[in-house]
Amino acid sequence: MELFHNPRIDWLGKKWYFLGFSLIFSISGLLSIFFWHHLPLDVDFKGGTVVRVKFAEKPNIDRIRDAANRAGLRDPRITTYGPADHDEVLITLSRSATSENAIDQGRATIVRTLDLNYAPANAANQGKIDLDNATHESLLAWLEQQDPEHLGATTAAETLYTAQSDAILHFRDGEHSGIIPSISDLSGIVDPAVLNALRQGSYLSGFSVRSVEIVGAEVGKQLQHQAELATLYSLAGMLVYLWFRFELIYGVAAVVACFHDTLITVGAFSLRDQEISLTVIAAILTLIGYSMNDTIVVFDRIRENLRLSRREPLPDLVNRSINQTLSRTVLTSGLTFLTVLSLFVFGGQVLHPFSFALVVGILIGTYSSIAVAAPMLVAYQEWRSRRGRGAALPASRKARV
Repeated sequence: MELFHNPRIDWLGKKWYFLGFSLIFSISGLLSIFFWHHLPLDVDFKGGTVVRVKFAEKPNIDRIRDAANRAGLRDPRITTYGPADHDEVLITLSRSATSENAIDQGRATIVRTLDLNYAPANAANQGKIDLDNATHESLLAWLEQQDPEHLGATTAAETLYTAQSDAILHFRDGEHSGIIPSISDLSGIVDPAVLNALRQGSYLSGFSVRSVEIVGAEVGKQLQHQAELATLYSLAGMLVYLWFRFELIYGVAAVVACFHDTLITVGAFSLRDQEISLTVIAAILTLIGYSMNDTIVVFDRIRENLRLSRREPLPDLVNRSINQTLSRTVLTSGLTFLTVLSLFVFGGQVLHPFSFALVVGILIGTYSSIAVAAPMLVAYQEWRSRRGRGAALPASRKARV
């Protein structure tokens, strides 16, 4: 399918515009990385605690951040999570821990912070149990201590209160996503005596900790090192492949273009102060492969045309090769871009960093195949010509396979 019939765009004639565009975005990203926002790493790499909290009403991010500051939490990162109607936020604490109690400590820290500094103050709640954040163990211990059925410290009491605790938590977590609308809604779920005890000795905070994830500092550093190696190894492997498949200059040009794509994509995250996680690294590796594939298509056409038109000036030949593959580039890149753009717009907060990296990467990767990799071949050949050397690009022999 041909979208463009015999296009005659002078791509090489616009190389200085392309160079200016690339320099602007590359330098902006580098300035942000080194001087402004630096490299915002997710908890996957720097270690810390990530707590997901659900609220009964739409959460006020500013109030939550203020509550965290009053509680003495250092530099918490607070973001909305999931669809807007789910009323959930992610609270990331920079303090890392690796002990078995880290999850319980992180959970207790957030519950205490929000309970004292975010939830409406109510002195009458002192000494009562918070049903929205009670665990099975704490709720069972509280029921056994209150003993509303007057069974004493017996096996029957333990069995009954275990069943009552399970029923309450199932109603909260299984039917209402972690938030109990009202204590009165437990009528019919628990025995009347237990319900009366809950009305007198419990309260609802209006928020619930849904999950806690811990990444230790050493693990984070190891993941960061492995992510860097994965990116470098992928670029090195592609360089070797193109060296074997074409010539070394092809591999160098393609790897420089991929490095250009990676730099601009990472710079875009820094400029937006958006954290880079393991899923973002996966997206960057994906776009490196995608950009390389698009570059190889252009290079292969250049090599074929070199074999057929040995005397044609190289800039004209490269322009013609790019124009011949333009329909294919627009079709494949355009359809892929529409897919990842839909993922970016409708995929939700969890997929937002991953899809953003792909949106930027596909745009820049398609651009670099035309505006960075191909002009490098011409610039290298012109440099060799000025030094009085012969042709560097293969023109007559077949590709090595």
